[in-house]
Amino acid sequence: MTLQGLAPLCAPDARLLVLGSMPGTHSLAQQQYYAHPRNLFWELMYQAQRAPGARQASYTERCQCLLAQQVALWDVLHSCRRSGSLDSQIERDSEQANALAPFLDQHPHIERIVFNGNTAWQLFRRHLLSVYPEWATRYQLIVLPSTSPANASQSRLSKQQRWEQAVWLRAR
Repeated sequence: MTLQGLAPLCAPDARLLVLGSMPGTHSLAQQQYYAHPRNLFWELMYQAQRAPGARQASYTERCQCLLAQQVALWDVLHSCRRSGSLDSQIERDSEQANALAPFLDQHPHIERIVFNGNTAWQLFRRHLLSVYPEWATRYQLIVLPSTSPANASQSRLSKQQRWEQAVWLRAR
């Protein structure tokens, strides 16, 4: 089954872009980034901003909070075939990257691109950095541990510290 990703979430003044690989089935069904209740993305974002209530906030409120911090969200892949939600199930010959070059041209304030997990980074390298090698010096590229519940190899605290240190504290 071919899956289509979500539209980017971005304000004109975005300075940081968080790229995932491809939304999971729960996120696609809800048409919301990081919609799986055990995904740590929104909780980590709220904690780093010292804003209470990530679990109680509506998706619109979560997005507004993120955009106010000049953070944009998107995924490396526009579409792919995959059974289930795991990145390891993405069929490599079906991967179609998002049109990131025009997006970055339209958002000239973006300085850093953060990858939510190693798969997002590998997909970016394979489909985009190979075509636009100058991005390696134009942007600060940061690979962080995936916030997905499938990434159980690192503790929640470790993820929180890495994300705060690399992203949120510098986004201010």
